Amino acid sequence: MTDLATYSRSGPVSTILMDDGKANVMSVAMLNALHAAFDQAERDKTVVILKARGKHFSGGFDLGVFAKGSAEDQYRMMKAGAELALRILSFPTPVVAACQGNAFPMGAFLIMSSDHRIATEGNYRIGMNEVAIGLTVPRFAIEIARQRLTPAYFSRVVMTAEMFGPVEAVTAGFFDRVVPAEALDRSAEEAAQALATLNMAGHAATKARARGAVIKMIRAMIDEDITPQYGNDRVASRASA
Repeated sequence: MTDLATYSRSGPVSTILMDDGKANVMSVAMLNALHAAFDQAERDKTVVILKARGKHFSGGFDLGVFAKGSAEDQYRMMKAGAELALRILSFPTPVVAACQGNAFPMGAFLIMSSDHRIATEGNYRIGMNEVAIGLTVPRFAIEIARQRLTPAYFSRVVMTAEMFGPVEAVTAGFFDRVVPAEALDRSAEEAAQALATLNMAGHAATKARARGAVIKMIRAMIDEDITPQYGNDRVASRASA
């Protein structure tokens, strides 16, 4: 793994910290680093805290790749992102997301896929703004949103690209609770330590049972939608625009 996502462990809890020095965009390099960190967490069988450094939790997918990247680059980025969201949604141990700043689509997908989601108070936004910037929301992301967002907010988030501050984002279903900024690290650690007392076999089996249908659906959607042809189609549509 690289410095884009660092892994540390203390007893039954591990922390994965995103830090690209900017907006923590989900480039292929960042996504690969996150996958490597989750590989280690899975080997260690730890409860995971996923957090970020800086003003942004994540700026979402690298828009430069969408705008100028090759077909292969676009395919690899979307594939790695979709696989990571599905991995967190089905991770065998609990995942705590600790959000301190803006979370644009791919960052929002990771938060929604996590088991316990904490946000800090502050002037920032979370949401899925694809349709506002000329993108179509991927099917895998729609299904993640459908199973975490409240019905009254689902259409506003997915189809009208509305973004929300942290307090209303709790009502929408992005977060479970909001804490003062200075309490985020402590709150995430306390939540992770409490979750570490669970029977992990029971947790994994129950998660698989509760989310099994949507996990199976998303798995099929990723396999059907995100193929090398996806990148070719993206480049072709860009050229014809």
